[in-house]
Amino acid sequence: MKKINQFLYLVIIALILASQSLMAAEQIIPSKTFMGDLPEMQKRSFIRALVTYSKTDFFFYKGRPKGMQVEFLQQYEKWLNKGIKREENKTRIIFIPVTFDQLIPYLKDGKGDIAAAMLTITPGRESQVNFASGGQMNVSELLVSHKDAPQINTIEELSGKVVYVLKKSSYVEHLKELNLKFKEKGLAAIKIQEADSNLLSEDILELVNSGVRKYTVIDGYKGKLWAKVLPDIRLHDNLIISPNNKVGWAIRKDNPLLAKSLNSFAQTVKKGTLMGNMLFKRYYAKTKWLKNPNSEEERKKLEKFIKLFKKYGGKYQFDYLALTAQAYQESGLDNSKKSHRGAIGIMQLLPTTAADKNVNIPDIKSVENNIHAGAKYLAFLQKRYFSSDEISPESKFAFSWAAYNAGPGNVRKMRKLAKEMGLDPNRWFNNVEMAAGKIIGRETVQYVANIFKYYIAYKLAESDGLHL
Repeated sequence: MKKINQFLYLVIIALILASQSLMAAEQIIPSKTFMGDLPEMQKRSFIRALVTYSKTDFFFYKGRPKGMQVEFLQQYEKWLNKGIKREENKTRIIFIPVTFDQLIPYLKDGKGDIAAAMLTITPGRESQVNFASGGQMNVSELLVSHKDAPQINTIEELSGKVVYVLKKSSYVEHLKELNLKFKEKGLAAIKIQEADSNLLSEDILELVNSGVRKYTVIDGYKGKLWAKVLPDIRLHDNLIISPNNKVGWAIRKDNPLLAKSLNSFAQTVKKGTLMGNMLFKRYYAKTKWLKNPNSEEERKKLEKFIKLFKKYGGKYQFDYLALTAQAYQESGLDNSKKSHRGAIGIMQLLPTTAADKNVNIPDIKSVENNIHAGAKYLAFLQKRYFSSDEISPESKFAFSWAAYNAGPGNVRKMRKLAKEMGLDPNRWFNNVEMAAGKIIGRETVQYVANIFKYYIAYKLAESDGLHL
């Protein structure tokens, strides 16, 4: 019976893929575990690519997947199916989004077949997985700073400085190696600060661009791309943290035929022909980037209102920093702001929302009433729709922010679609946010992402001893 069920399952997958219904395939595949090398993948008619949902590697635009890794993978799919005429005989690439720190664990567990990210090949990673196309690209890890950060002329001048980097990345490994050298020289260690696991390299660069953090480390090719659109970062080509690292896609150690196929494909891909500047100009040149909510000017604005955020955050058991972050995204703490839809003040509430029986706060032109109404509405959304213990505190914030922006009905649709896609309907980041991108586009996804980064910025300020 088990064999029959497995056979029927594979027949269903083949039919789905033959009709090129990527959406339907995404609904089924993530929950299954498969091992086996390339012939087994071709027999199943699909290869699962683990990707990180980000502004560069993988995202949805007008309902379709876009990004660096998407374009590479789509070219590999065409190359793999060259000469095959019948659709049912072709092998499709299926995208499975994960967080950066899940790439290798999911690959090893058989939840994906390729970890499709430009992973730096380190001894630690090589002990767990093999790498394909790793010899095609050398990448140096460079220091990046905010334009007004104290000037660093030599690597040794990083001694004692805080460097904010991607969690569980090769940057962390290489900075630790640098600290061993500093110790031999009698220098103070670099203070390595790993970012929240929901932040990727481009998010960290945006925080540096805003001045929330002064220094980070990035792969040179990523830094050069982002320097075109982030005006306040400085890429230091002369300050190399780790030179000439090999990078590539990771695969399981018992997949030599997949490795051979990917390495052959890599020989056909000319450097610079994919995505690059075109994608950045198309999607990011006109983006409004984060401001630094902790700058002197912005902190003076916050000082006027912080007692109110604390008062009403406390009254409704909603983290006052999360409340403040949303207010900053909505209005920049400008109570005179009014939207074209009639939303008013710091929390940008519609008068109809404030008058609703679940809020019922009058005169939201008053700063205190406005913040009171915003806090009460957010707390109502969280308690009514997102109070389940299965939802983490972090996702409760994200869902509440999303509902504030798009309405609780739309968030309900997003969670339903996420479940159908095989994603976790109780997690926003890398899960429900993908369904949001499909249903209503990028606005709500970007809205929540920005608030979360402002929330991180305020928490970093607290950790630096700046009392809000």
